[in-house]
Amino acid sequence: RIIDVRDERAAVHMAQAHAELTGKPGVAMVTAGPGMTNAVTGIANAHISRVPLLVISGRPPRPQEFMGALQDLPQVVILKPITRYARTVQHANHVLRELDEALACAAGQGNEPGPAFMDFPTDLLREKIPMPLVDLDRLRPREVFFPDPSPEAVNRALDILWSARRLVMISGRGARGAGRSIIRLLDKLGCVYLDTAESRGLVPDDHPASMPAVRGRVMQEADVVFTVGRSLDFQLGYGSPAVFPNARFVRVGTSASELRSNRRGDVEIYGSISMVLDAILNRLGRGRLSIDADWIDDLRRHDRARRDKLHLQLTQAAPGTDGAMHPYRLLGCLKDVLSRDGVIIADGGDILSFARVALTGGRYLDCGGFGCLGVGVPFGIAAALAYPDKQVVVVSGDGSFGINAIDLDTARRHDARVVFVVANNYAWNIELNDQIASYAGRIVGTELPSCDYAGLACALGLHAERIEDPAKLPDALEQAFKKAPSLLDVIVTRDAVSPDGRSGIPVIPDLQPLVRWDDMERVRIGKDAQK
Repeated sequence: RIIDVRDERAAVHMAQAHAELTGKPGVAMVTAGPGMTNAVTGIANAHISRVPLLVISGRPPRPQEFMGALQDLPQVVILKPITRYARTVQHANHVLRELDEALACAAGQGNEPGPAFMDFPTDLLREKIPMPLVDLDRLRPREVFFPDPSPEAVNRALDILWSARRLVMISGRGARGAGRSIIRLLDKLGCVYLDTAESRGLVPDDHPASMPAVRGRVMQEADVVFTVGRSLDFQLGYGSPAVFPNARFVRVGTSASELRSNRRGDVEIYGSISMVLDAILNRLGRGRLSIDADWIDDLRRHDRARRDKLHLQLTQAAPGTDGAMHPYRLLGCLKDVLSRDGVIIADGGDILSFARVALTGGRYLDCGGFGCLGVGVPFGIAAALAYPDKQVVVVSGDGSFGINAIDLDTARRHDARVVFVVANNYAWNIELNDQIASYAGRIVGTELPSCDYAGLACALGLHAERIEDPAKLPDALEQAFKKAPSLLDVIVTRDAVSPDGRSGIPVIPDLQPLVRWDDMERVRIGKDAQK
């Protein structure tokens, strides 16, 4: 099916969301020159996220090469650093071979998965391939195979797990599809489980091992960290001993970054997450680890207390001094109407931080490790087209929403039944608050006054409402889901400081992403220097 969009970046974002949600590669076709450069942000986002997709572009005819042709750029050279494959197809009889190779590289056969790029001179597109040169075997789907896990490595991992008193399992992108194996092993181990945005929904939020509200404490106190399909990037403090001061690591991964990025594991096992976890489970037998039950119970009490506090905020958070509702009131109303199998997309700065905490369960996508604002509209459209019978909602900040807002038209034309909820505080609020705190209140380029996103959506043919009173939100949300595609322009206060804002992410500390972690890292470096 061809989904035509208004901007090439949106096309690549849609291809990424399709791949993330369905497990099948998405394909984006863009024009040459500015079409390709428009697509670069989407390609870079898929590169950072390790998502398999294929981007196909044109390029000027071969007879005009090196003559200053229209839209002539070294496209392959530009894209090589952020793709798994980037080539120009020069001969018609190579087309199927190169398509096959591009998809294999995108899927991660022999390497990490990610985007592939190929372009075609326009004169080649007019050629015909003789049937004897059409190798239909090239169209056969490829599979990514992993070796059986090494019994010796599994035994070494078991030795460390058996010794653990304070064990935590942390999942990531590579663990997708292994939810059943993860739950079986969690039930056996009796340990703590932390997911990440990459793996949200693999384990139900009400599973006894899931304790997201005490994440920082768990990372500080764990004596063994068991990562499954998760790289140790900035979101996990790069695995630093400052953030994990007491831990040994068992790392299971499907790619190099999941297996050995930033910190070596005491045991590293390459392979299918399900196969490795099942092998560990089988060798555990009837034994049970000596997990510190008092530690688990205390964590669970604190996790429950923090969840209860969050629940109160979602229902009772006071408005700001400007009289506008708190973002948690918006998210609380939304949470009440979302089904467990709904798809949630979060896009923005402040609002993403609030949503990541407040909206749990179900499939979840956000801006990812690239921090790529503007993914909300195209991700939501792709999700609604992939799952037409599920609730799909995009929660977006007003700043990030504007980046791809024109593709509301795409949602309407293709009947993508998605609900867009814009948290509108007329500002790039995470930056505005940083300017207030760090630059003596000098506000420059962070305000977006008087934007009427409901009016924009109505002009593009969608059902839309502007909401200022939280009491009107439940009915408005019900109508929005009935009349999707639709948009709610919800006025929220500027006064609310998000969890990311409180942690110091906007400051961008030198050594770690969070101010608290950065301070701990500095102390660690100082101690090491004294030694």
